Amino acid sequence: MLNTCLALMGNLPWLGWIMPIAMLTLLGFGIAALAKYLFTPRPTSRDLPEARS
Repeated sequence: MLNTCLALMGNLPWLGWIMPIAMLTLLGFGIAALAKYLFTPRPTSRDLPEARS
């Protein structure tokens, strides 16, 4: 499978090398955004500017 993929990427111009890198980068950004969403505390009503007066 890897040999087939590398042979296809070798036959394509620069796009064959950019697309896998772009997909892995987008996947990494998605995982990072999900982790940030899950592990950062939610803002509460005490954090609002109106409640700080």
